[in-house]
Amino acid sequence: MKITVVGTGYVGLVTGACFAEVGIDVTCVDIDKTKIDNLNKGIIPIWEPGLEKMVNRNVEKGRLHFITNLAETIDDCEVIFSAVGTPPDEDGSADLKYVLDVAREVGKNMKDYILIVTKSTVPVGTAEKVKKAIQDELDKRGVDIDFDVSSNPEFLKEGDALNDFLKPDRIVVGVESEKAENIFKKLYKPFTMNGHPIIFMNIPSAEMTKYTANAMLATKISFINDIANLCEILGANVNMVRKGIGSDRRIGPYFIYPGTGYGGSCFPKDVKALIKTADENNYSLRILKSVEDVNEDQKSRLFEKALKYFDGDLKGKKITIWGLSFKPQTDDMREAPALVLIDKLIEAGAIVKAYDPVAINESKRKIGDKIQYSKDQYEAVIDADCLMLVTEWPEFKFPNFKVMKKLMSKYVIFDGRNVYDGKEIKTLGFEYFDIGNFPV
Repeated sequence: MKITVVGTGYVGLVTGACFAEVGIDVTCVDIDKTKIDNLNKGIIPIWEPGLEKMVNRNVEKGRLHFITNLAETIDDCEVIFSAVGTPPDEDGSADLKYVLDVAREVGKNMKDYILIVTKSTVPVGTAEKVKKAIQDELDKRGVDIDFDVSSNPEFLKEGDALNDFLKPDRIVVGVESEKAENIFKKLYKPFTMNGHPIIFMNIPSAEMTKYTANAMLATKISFINDIANLCEILGANVNMVRKGIGSDRRIGPYFIYPGTGYGGSCFPKDVKALIKTADENNYSLRILKSVEDVNEDQKSRLFEKALKYFDGDLKGKKITIWGLSFKPQTDDMREAPALVLIDKLIEAGAIVKAYDPVAINESKRKIGDKIQYSKDQYEAVIDADCLMLVTEWPEFKFPNFKVMKKLMSKYVIFDGRNVYDGKEIKTLGFEYFDIGNFPV
């Protein structure tokens, strides 16, 4: 079976590599010639654990190919996955330009039946637009060729994407025909044989499922952050509260960890897009609007704590940030809480030094030399007036506090991920502030 994946960003590259890993012949297409040239040389454009080895392994075995021209592969494939970007417009809606460009290209070049699959996260109704774009091109050519359009949203966590694809909780597929359904059953047989369920539904439901899943997870994050802030006022401990509610099977323990807010390429964009879709249909998603408001406020939480600790004056204070990416195991800084924190600290006159295991180059690309960068976590805390833990990378969880006391100017830690034990930190001679608890 031969398939084509259009787009070699996060979703497209993981999709192509994982399908190749189970023995399918995959051609990945991208209009960015530099990216394709690099991929053919074994240079991966994103940081994702295990992805580079998987890509190179399948290229060597002849199952994974990279080209720049979609027309070259259309005649040989039965399925085309569209995994191009859907960046947010200024009004928060998803920009479908690239999705529709792919559809038009397919319509211009297809000669036989093809199943076109939208893998990108798109608003409800996108499949109809894709179908129309393809049919318009076929009409211009004066040809009558059968095709199907479907929705197969991705549910990938950055930092664990390969496992999510190869061992999915569920595979959601929106189809309109029995033929398309049978193709998906064949395509995903290596996964369903291992017990991973495939759920068929109509296309609007599949499109809606992706947005709803991300919106629900974002809601859990903002909810626990809101509760954490109230806990600080009331003298409750949000870590205890989290355990108390997480043991309820109706709620569960996942995504109720307080912190500095969510970021990344999915939650912020998808929450905005779903709110916009509702507004366009004269319905207000009031809970999600609050989720977004809480999240934006939460990104400033560590700044507010530091400002209060230093009596409203951060000018000249040397502040160290551990962690720049929006979460561990990725270099992605899109909508990262660290970006908001850095802007506020710089505006207040602080001197910011930062360290991240993989995201420093991405930070330099995004914000340049507004801050100082360190080669390791201990160099970063030299002469620091305080440390802010923003991203809970594993190497930050058990630092050598004795070494840190020799290096820091003032022994203050603002823990934005509640990683450390406050009582233990205090016995080591540090002042400690976390999210959702009275200062120890």
